[in-house]
Amino acid sequence: MADTLGQRLEMLEAAIKRATAQIERLRAERDTLKTRLESYEAERAELKALKQERKDIVNQMDAILRELDKLDL
Repeated sequence: MADTLGQRLEMLEAAIKRATAQIERLRAERDTLKTRLESYEAERAELKALKQERKDIVNQMDAILRELDKLDL
């Protein structure tokens, strides 16, 4: 019985070590993904600002072209 109890204890310790290693890997992966997500969010905000800027420029150019049409050059 002592051997089986000792063996079970060793198996439990090994399982705990594997679980701990897996938790460490998952935490590292989570941190990497969090960093990537923050980077993507920053890029997304920049892209949104650039799209708005492009829209504003197109509207300004359209207004300029309408004014030029009025001049009938």
